Amino acid sequence: MLPSLLHWPLPSLLSRKRKRDAAGAAVRTYERTMDDLLQEIQTLLEAPLDAAKLLHMSGQLQEQFNPKLQASDICMLPSYNHKLPTGHEHGTYLALDLGGSTFRVAVVELTGKQSGAKSMRIVAMKSYPIDDAVRCLRGHDFFDWMAGKVEAALSDPQVEKVRCDEHKTFGMGLAWSFPVEQTSIRSGNLSVMGKGFRATEGTIGQDLSELIMAPCRKRNLPVHMDSIINDSSATLLSRAYEDPSTRFAVILGTGFNISVHLPVSALASSKYKGYPQSWFDEADHVLVNTELSMFGKGVFPTTRWDEQLNAAHARPDFQPFEQLISGRYLGEIVRLIIVEAVKTAGLFGGELPDNLCEPYSLDTGTLADMEMDESKTLQRAASIFQSRHPLPSCIPASYADISFVRQVSQLVAHRAAAFLATGIHSLWALRIQKEGLTPQQAGEMAIGCNGSVIEKYPLFRELCQSHLDELCVASGATEGACRLEIAVESAVFGAAVSVACLEGM
Repeated sequence: MLPSLLHWPLPSLLSRKRKRDAAGAAVRTYERTMDDLLQEIQTLLEAPLDAAKLLHMSGQLQEQFNPKLQASDICMLPSYNHKLPTGHEHGTYLALDLGGSTFRVAVVELTGKQSGAKSMRIVAMKSYPIDDAVRCLRGHDFFDWMAGKVEAALSDPQVEKVRCDEHKTFGMGLAWSFPVEQTSIRSGNLSVMGKGFRATEGTIGQDLSELIMAPCRKRNLPVHMDSIINDSSATLLSRAYEDPSTRFAVILGTGFNISVHLPVSALASSKYKGYPQSWFDEADHVLVNTELSMFGKGVFPTTRWDEQLNAAHARPDFQPFEQLISGRYLGEIVRLIIVEAVKTAGLFGGELPDNLCEPYSLDTGTLADMEMDESKTLQRAASIFQSRHPLPSCIPASYADISFVRQVSQLVAHRAAAFLATGIHSLWALRIQKEGLTPQQAGEMAIGCNGSVIEKYPLFRELCQSHLDELCVASGATEGACRLEIAVESAVFGAAVSVACLEGM
């Protein structure tokens, strides 16, 4: 049974149908009251969330997996990583983490399992923002910029001391948050990066490892590339280093993805094109980048606001799952509801904040900040909203207005948490089927989690865990079969663990 926190009370809002001027004269009539609209929103968003319906959706997702496990070059992608860490690997490594807005270079020390001590630590880390000027660097210039930042990080006295003490060059692991066609555990052909990056101009299809190492060699840097891994696989490895029951990793921040550890036989042999026989001789399992964001079309019920978002999207239907649950879109769904509420129910007295006219102008972080205000007056939530989205008339938003926005945010986030639990359950069911196990035999499994939504959005992980418990128990497993565990700094730790696993091989 889900906890009562899933069912928010609906305090009576101002049931207004008219906006009145200073003299009290009615100047506008609205189609409905805010109470009526909120009730409709709650019904539409909560109706799909009972366990039986979510289980049905999980089964439909599993049906969508089957053809992609047989043939697809954009999802259900096997990596070259087939070995999970034992937790006893140790060493000092250089971890690179390239994301959409930041490049991080960290020296990571793995010490193995020790009683009462951390098994991983960041000795030193430098973070470099990626602004538009960096995104516009063409081809080799971008990778020369990366090498320059690696050089700057290595010049840190603390890093110099580590290297001198160990008389070594650093093995590097790269967490690359963009598509890449891997050709080995330490190499891969560069694919289109998107998000405004011009690094692929003249370099598309070239070996990513060599693109980075060539300028590093010119600088005589004491490094060598040992591993390239995507961010979801890095999260899985980093959590598995500390918890050996880890078999999944969830990334849910601006974007969404899940990595899963599956038997090699779960994927068609054609998915391993170019893999050497020596890899098959050693591998019985493989880390799979599911690209789960691309699934779910026709599975998850959508509302008119979801359909508006999709219709206006640059790539409609490309990532239907992500559009329902990720930080990039939660704020936009709420914004679309607000726009309708202003026009049809008199929210904010019928005035739309000027900057909410623009798509994606309502940040999911704003909603999270507002939800953290649990006071009776909601003054902090009102202050947060009005500082970022002031009304044209400069009249303060009412308690009813802020309460409406906050409750809509809760409903949208609750649905996202339930749908994420459904996606996890579908992959959990796929895994135990491919392993030839029953739900009871599968035992307990940990899921590494990383990303701003699942880590920081109020109650999101708890809501997801509650739904996931319900679904697993309904499938015949014991309660606690799947545990959502935060994987702190998973990209840098996972990149280092990946190198350590390679050394172990």
